[in-house]
Amino acid sequence: MPAALELHELLDGNDVPGIQAWLADNPPHVIADEVARADDVRSVLLFRLLDKESAHEVFEELDRVDQHKILDALRDQTFRDIVEEMDPDDRARLLGEAPANFTARVLAGLSPHERFLTAQLLGYEQDSVGRYMTPEMVLLKEHSTVGEALARVREAGAHAETIYTLPVADSSRRLTGIVSLRDLVLAEPGEPLAGLVDTEVVRAHATDEVEAAARLMQDTNLLDLPVVDSEDRVVGLLTIDDALEVIEEADTEDIARQYGQSPVEGHYMSVRVVTLARSRIVWLFLLIVAATMTAKVLQVFEGELEQATQLAVFIPLLVGTGGNVGAQAATGAVRALAVGELRPGDVLRLGWREARVGFLLGLGLAIVGSVLATVMTDREIALTVALSIIAICAWAAVVGSAMPLLAKQVGIDPAVISAPLVTTLVDATGLVIYFLIARVVLGL
Repeated sequence: MPAALELHELLDGNDVPGIQAWLADNPPHVIADEVARADDVRSVLLFRLLDKESAHEVFEELDRVDQHKILDALRDQTFRDIVEEMDPDDRARLLGEAPANFTARVLAGLSPHERFLTAQLLGYEQDSVGRYMTPEMVLLKEHSTVGEALARVREAGAHAETIYTLPVADSSRRLTGIVSLRDLVLAEPGEPLAGLVDTEVVRAHATDEVEAAARLMQDTNLLDLPVVDSEDRVVGLLTIDDALEVIEEADTEDIARQYGQSPVEGHYMSVRVVTLARSRIVWLFLLIVAATMTAKVLQVFEGELEQATQLAVFIPLLVGTGGNVGAQAATGAVRALAVGELRPGDVLRLGWREARVGFLLGLGLAIVGSVLATVMTDREIALTVALSIIAICAWAAVVGSAMPLLAKQVGIDPAVISAPLVTTLVDATGLVIYFLIARVVLGL
């Protein structure tokens, strides 16, 4: 029996011993998924039945919306235990957009040391590296020996979030480089630490945008990225697990916007219907207004349609093809921008490149379109359709690829240039191309 189905039956039957047995048999990420998809009452019930250690592991697997839901329902002592065990960076992100009374309750439940670390991170901007970094690290002194460095790791490592990457600093905490735990363990105790330090180290500033830093880690295959302040003093590490979460959140947000909706936080199956509708309706209003351009174009070229009614037969084919080509180009450009493969200054070069891609696509599709048109109508209409497909595909590829870059240049998130928006704009302009070609070929 699938785990989710079994748990559902146990919950329906109020079988507490059975639920506890199920919780004991499943890993934290599976339990977290069931907690997130359950309604408020059942999610809290599941969480309360976990032992202390498992509860902490499951809580770490939840996103911020579900963490808020769980914490709001916990009693003070359990509440304090959970927030005290959280890493400072996770706690800072939890409080980032929380109501003031919730933030006050969390901070009041912390020990002085954890409160101090959390307050430090909350001092950085919401999407900065400083909000996501961990200040709990082992910082080594550059003039140490290997033996002294290992002693420092044993002394402070239990309280650090990671010990696999060890930043090395001078007496003023300015970053000298990094050393890996592997190299440290394999070296002789009396050897100078300086001989193991990688001084050509990639770093990020605490005020940098966190998505850019996370993608830098992805590109350079780093487990941890040293974070420094404006004077190059070490203030923390951005760990790979946090970097992956940042990239996942950014990609999820981009995908939502590309398909014409606002990002929604929380487990999809537990998000309210009204919330989902609200996330989509604004874009649909925008698109229906934009779609009136298509109706206006048809109105302008009404005379041509009256003289050659067969032209109307191929309108769905042409606008559909153009919209698909434009959406493909837009999606590719947004993705390339996100991973740093495109810059706003590449717009002319990209436009010329995509124009040729669109031309080749149109050439291939025009062969199929002209054959269909010849079977259904006459040769002149078929020629009109074929030429229109080529022109529309080239135009759609240019528009779809260039719009995200132009948006970036004027300070708009490129992901806002959604595939539905590109499709709607290409529909209207594609019809203009179609009717203008028809005027020339058919002499209308």
